[in-house]
Amino acid sequence: MASVCHWDGTLSPSDFDSSVSTLCERWREANTDLPQWLWMPCHMAGASSCNAMGYLAMENVYHQNAREEVSCEGSISGDMELVDDATLVKSYKDDMHVYDYHIAYSFNFRVPVLYFRGYQCDGCPLKLGDIEKDLPAYSLNVLRESKWTFITQEDHPYLHRPWYTLHPCGTSDWMKSMLGRDMPNKDPHKLHYISAWLSVVGQAVGLRIPLGLYKSL
Repeated sequence: MASVCHWDGTLSPSDFDSSVSTLCERWREANTDLPQWLWMPCHMAGASSCNAMGYLAMENVYHQNAREEVSCEGSISGDMELVDDATLVKSYKDDMHVYDYHIAYSFNFRVPVLYFRGYQCDGCPLKLGDIEKDLPAYSLNVLRESKWTFITQEDHPYLHRPWYTLHPCGTSDWMKSMLGRDMPNKDPHKLHYISAWLSVVGQAVGLRIPLGLYKSL
């Protein structure tokens, strides 16, 4: 019989590594049209070599702004202006935003943390207000109603540049509620920890989660 512990909702670095591998496998099996998650090994300055040294990355996720289109019908007049192809291409590029998502292990909170950034096709970074305009209504509701998910800006632990992040201060509490307080030490739920966690935090940042990932939880 497996021993039962009073689980606090956190992950060890080795459990994080195992759960990351499970997420990548499930993501591939879901055959999503989104890019794949890739593990980026790194070394954190001042830290000894151990598990969880690096981050999971999914980059170049494109988002087309949903702007109101002007109908051609009923709008033709003698003053109609001709729009050339170059103008149309520029408008399309201005409306296109690109997002990068990284998942790193927090050694302080002992939970995964989602880092993300958005930028225009020319590389110009998006401000938080611009990002919020890209978010669907359900994401804004999650951010507004949940006390556990709020966006802040912090330095990326490996890239050392400001990225937006969902602060991890309450992660262990709501993960404990989601997966249960009493878990065997080698419970298979820990392999699905990050998949379950991403199903929540992904909603807050508008990241579409494949249905196949939910079925594996």
